Amino acid sequence: MQDLARRSPAERKYLELLAEKFPTTQSVFTEVINLEAILNLPKGTEHFVSDVHGEYEAFEHILNNCSGVIRERVGQAFAMELTRDEQADLCTLIYYPELKLRRLREQDRLTSEWYAITLTRLVRLARRLSGSYTRSKVRKAMPVAYAYIIDELLHISPDERETRLAYHQRIIDTIVDTGSADDFVCSLAALIKRLAVDHLHVVGDVFDRGPHADKIMERLMAYHSIDVQWGNHDIVWMGAAAGSYACLAAVIRNNIHYDSLKILESAYGVSLRELALFAEATYRADDGMSPVEKAISVILFKLEGQTIRRHPNWHMDDRLLLEHVDAERGVAVVDGREYELRTRDFPTLEADDPYALTPEEQRVMDNLMNAVRSSDKLRRHVGFLFEHGSTYLVHNGNVLFHACVPMNEDGSFCAVNHQGQMLSGRAYYDYADRLARRAWHEHDQVSLDWMWYLWCGRFSPLSGRVVKTFERTYFADRSTWEEPRDPYFSHTEDPAMCARVLEEFGADVERGVIINGHTPVHAAAGESPVKAGGRLVVIDGGFCQAYHSTTGIAGYTLIADPEGMRIKAHRPFGSIADVLDLNADIVSDDDRFQRNPRPLFIGDTDTGADIRGQIADLRALLDAYRTGEIPERTGA
Repeated sequence: MQDLARRSPAERKYLELLAEKFPTTQSVFTEVINLEAILNLPKGTEHFVSDVHGEYEAFEHILNNCSGVIRERVGQAFAMELTRDEQADLCTLIYYPELKLRRLREQDRLTSEWYAITLTRLVRLARRLSGSYTRSKVRKAMPVAYAYIIDELLHISPDERETRLAYHQRIIDTIVDTGSADDFVCSLAALIKRLAVDHLHVVGDVFDRGPHADKIMERLMAYHSIDVQWGNHDIVWMGAAAGSYACLAAVIRNNIHYDSLKILESAYGVSLRELALFAEATYRADDGMSPVEKAISVILFKLEGQTIRRHPNWHMDDRLLLEHVDAERGVAVVDGREYELRTRDFPTLEADDPYALTPEEQRVMDNLMNAVRSSDKLRRHVGFLFEHGSTYLVHNGNVLFHACVPMNEDGSFCAVNHQGQMLSGRAYYDYADRLARRAWHEHDQVSLDWMWYLWCGRFSPLSGRVVKTFERTYFADRSTWEEPRDPYFSHTEDPAMCARVLEEFGADVERGVIINGHTPVHAAAGESPVKAGGRLVVIDGGFCQAYHSTTGIAGYTLIADPEGMRIKAHRPFGSIADVLDLNADIVSDDDRFQRNPRPLFIGDTDTGADIRGQIADLRALLDAYRTGEIPERTGA
């Protein structure tokens, strides 16, 4: 062990600070023993979801059933004593305890006997799940009001004497007798769900398409352990909240396009009335496009044009299409070819400066931006995404990011010029992360423009395609709508290329997995979410209802447990009412595509590496105590 006298001033200061928390050799011994024991607990279950796109009910159910983990644990615990229907009934109670209890009360099924039996079963299940954690961690997960009682019930040995067993039974009987059984059922259900999954990863795209992204955000903010990898549909909302006019116009157009205006007006208090009045006074409604869609589309393409012109290094001049509009003839002339337009209604378009907002358009956008910046709820939600999110994450040997690592056709990482810096691979992702955070805190034009680029830029790692919003809005020729994808999506069918990506991000090259969302998996056409021999997994199976006909399923999720990794393919979800009335759980197909050579322990994870670092520090402190270089404070 290195002598304290030979340590750097920083090392010496650190040990002195550590000594304040552990002032004696005994306290160090105790903590080292505790940490060494934790290393030998089973690895916690990780739950991965992506592209939930505002579909709150389906997302809520996936969280409540932990992608089928609850159902599996109930089956393991009660296979020999409960029928499938009885198991399903117990699962539904765990998923939605308050609502299920209300249903059962209406059916006069809540007897003292039912409570006693049900509480006993819930305790048994919670006891089974708690075995993967320290008692301290389980206590912290318990509802405060019942922590002592639950702790007593959970920690029981098979060989306890009859008197002890009678003690536990009396606790349950008293819970029923005192009328607190409902609260206790809800508390146990919450604990079971908390213990079933140790950590949640959200691999992007909470927002857009579906109507209730705000409810999903509230749910995520209440979750016990979570990280988020930003998707392009998240970053455009984050950019709008930070002050990007181009992002705000994109957000409004998206919500008009997907008919999800309630999230802006009801959830976040952003009124679109002024925009609607301006549109009705300025645009016609006689050609199949609504005035408000026309108004926000023109504003969007003007603002995008301004943004692109400020950054010639982006090489996106081919996206400057508004200047090619010939409204009188109803065509756009691009590269010498004429394309028929869906509308000739462009009253605010000036030929000499097509990207300039009119005073009326500017006023509308200024007022909308003021409303967005004044929304406390939106600010809380976006602040959470910045605090708990990032462009990518390396975790337990795997690398998580929403879309892609931009590549060239030859498979090399694409170098992108931003502010005079040529960036590629992980360095590009790190730069993207830093500049996004700068936009949130400093609101300068360069970083705000960058938020728009991350939304739909040519080489955005969060998008990975040439976005054809203009063509999809105005061109009748659907052949122009195709959006070429980054070569990443084809190259990563190759296991060797996946290994290069894993190496680039410092992940486990031998057993690590790339985990992406973003691109819906066409399961109905035979496409698999597991690619490159299990080196890459795409978990965007389409939570969004609009994708169900294309994908054939209702979303993929991923489970990583001590045994390995499993992809879960979910069938379309009906409603919470169906779950309550019919015990109609989401049906999921399970594919364990990676099996570990042995069950993993916490010592095999990133948390284990952190713990071993703590143990090394404590042993250094112990050595300092033994040599007298730091005095113990036995009276502390």
